Order: sequence, then structure tokens, then C-alpha cells
Amino acid sequence: MATTADIKNGLVLNFNNDLFQIIEFQHVKPGKGNAFVRTRLKSLTSGKVIDNTFSSGASIFPVRVERRGFQFLYKDDVGYNFMDNESFDQITLDEKLVTGADLMKEGQPVEILINTENEAPLTCELPAFVELAVTYSEPGIKGDTANNPRKAVEVETGARIMVPMFIEQGQKIKVDTRNYDYVERVK
Repeated sequence: MATTADIKNGLVLNFNNDLFQIIEFQHVKPGKGNAFVRTRLKSLTSGKVIDNTFSSGASIFPVRVERRGFQFLYKDDVGYNFMDNESFDQITLDEKLVTGADLMKEGQPVEILINTENEAPLTCELPAFVELAVTYSEPGIKGDTANNPRKAVEVETGARIMVPMFIEQGQKIKVDTRNYDYVERVK
């Protein structure tokens, strides 16, 4: 058992008979009244994000989890198949447990959170940035440079990303997996 002083980003809690990961938090000490901690929690079973406020010093119940390196192998009717980089064991995850699934290509290294109490996989996270090739792009309109125009392109995994007008088919781009933003062109 821990208290709200132990809250940090990425901590997994047993809260309301479900497992939640803390996305962000803020300690608040108003001028009048007691301090509290405002949090955003993501359910590891359903993927829902909720806001919750804990009073300062309240008891929380952290769950011990490990981040393990896996490699994405393929997707089939059952789900997404991954291989452990150390033991070479294979596991299959449902699509709801994989964030940013449409940005994964075969061979992609990922991290999977494992509940150490029962060895159950909780969620799969991609690296912060991935490099993908553009497979389809509309041609840019010459002279249309006012107000930072963007266009949609399709990358090799099938995801659609908004990019600047100068990106063309066949180029590689770096994409932020947390918010699907274009970062830069890769040489």
C-alpha cells in the first residue's frame, strides 16, 4: 500500500476493481482547504480514460508491473502476435490492448507491460517515434504555402497521417506514435 505522495506517471493502480495506469497527475494545494492530487487514469482492460481526484495522503494500491521487450511478428484472426526478445516465447494480444496498432510493421520492437502477479500482459506500447514509408500521396498544389497547409498521406502500415505539402510518395517520414503527428522527413 502507498499514498498519493508516491504517484508518478506510468504507475499502475488497482482502483475500483480495475487496473489503471496514471497518464498525468498534478499536486494541487489551494490557498484554502486541503491539498489534493488530480489525475488522468487509463484503464488497462477497456482503454477508457477517466479523471479522478485523490485527497492528499489517501491510500492507493499500486500493482507491480514489468516492461518487457517484444518484437511484433504478424496480425491474424486471433489478434496481434509478439515474440519475447529474451526467451523467444510468443504471445497473442487483442487489438484493444495494442495502442497505435495501425503504426506497427512486422519486426517492430515494442514494450509490453506484464502484471508480475499473474504474468498477464496488460498493454502494448510502441516506441515514441517510428519511421514509415509513404505509399500514397496526393500531389501538392504549387503556390499553396499560406497558413502551413497539410495533406493526408497513407503510410506502409495503412495509417493516414497529416503531413506538409512537400512530402511525396516513396519518401520516409518519422511519426510520433502518441498523437500521430508528422515529425520530420527521414533521409
